[in-house]
Amino acid sequence: MAIYLWGLFYLVAPAGFIYAAYRIDRISKLGTIVLAYGVGLLIGNIGVLPDEIGLVQDAMTTFTVPLALPLLFFSLDLRSWRQLAKKSVLSLVAAAIAVVVGSFVTFLIFRTYLGPEGWKAGGMLVGVYTGGTPNLAAIGNALRVSPNVYVSVHGSDVVVGAVLLLFFVSIGPRVFRRILPRFVAEGETDESAVEFSPYFSGFGRRELGEMVAALGLAVAIFAVGGSFTLFLPDLFALPAAMLTITTLGVAASFIPGVQRLRNSFQLGYYLILVFSLAVSSMANIREIAGTAPVFILYVASLLVIVSVLHVILSAVFRVDADTHLITATSFIYSPPFVPVVAAAIGNRKVIVSGIVVGVVGWVVGNYIGFAVAYALRSMF
Repeated sequence: MAIYLWGLFYLVAPAGFIYAAYRIDRISKLGTIVLAYGVGLLIGNIGVLPDEIGLVQDAMTTFTVPLALPLLFFSLDLRSWRQLAKKSVLSLVAAAIAVVVGSFVTFLIFRTYLGPEGWKAGGMLVGVYTGGTPNLAAIGNALRVSPNVYVSVHGSDVVVGAVLLLFFVSIGPRVFRRILPRFVAEGETDESAVEFSPYFSGFGRRELGEMVAALGLAVAIFAVGGSFTLFLPDLFALPAAMLTITTLGVAASFIPGVQRLRNSFQLGYYLILVFSLAVSSMANIREIAGTAPVFILYVASLLVIVSVLHVILSAVFRVDADTHLITATSFIYSPPFVPVVAAAIGNRKVIVSGIVVGVVGWVVGNYIGFAVAYALRSMF
């Protein structure tokens, strides 16, 4: 009986986190992902979980991310990338190059300290710095990274990323404006960009019907992607499945009826929270404490190298300071953080292009992340 109650807890608690963040400003600022990790680590290390809970945890971590990915992609308007100004495209290319090159350089420095799953961590970080937490979760899940490494990598990203974000919204704009050209508007993008919010827009009959439709389509996509596990070796089956799910989810977003399904993004985000709660409850705090300093230093070094390379490339491409900063924000932190930094630099004109750049990164993050992970595995 206890195992079923805990299974219900894994499903209900994330909804509570979203509701609490909606009602309480301090929790909203803390972030629901951080809250899920904190609660998961707590219940997983104080001895309250039953011995057979592993069956529930495995189910939650196996199925939630592949279902979440297409749901997150359904509401994307990828046609809007064609409206990006030239400087935004150049900044996007510069950011992608910086992340990939920086990942190889940093891994070369730290590979002897990261352990046998270091190459997986490298791929996960490429995913998170091109698309955010969903990409990190997808890559880590497909590569079967251990819960301890997963939590260490993501926890280090949260800690180091918070420091970098503080720099972005404080003295960062002044620093970049001294190095790079000043912003000049090149063109206008469609102001109807998608607003990424984890809060559901309603639970009426119509909204619930659309959520069921979105979930049904996600299940169908999951089934197609999951078929790769039937005939490919384990090493390639899950990555192939995840990339297929990504591709089909993106393709579905071009269907107007699918793109208009309300709450699909929110439902996908909820499933990412379920995954975060489950995977963190599988981690051992003592083992994490032993590896965390290495991963924090690894992540910090990676972000420094990536940031320096991005600035150098932006200077070569003559990308202005505001576009550079908003692209870096969108890549490293994902689209929801774009308005925050845009407000800090006092330039609303870069919001839409920043969100579109982030959406493109969201889509390509899984492809680049898996490619880098396997390259690291074969080269080093």
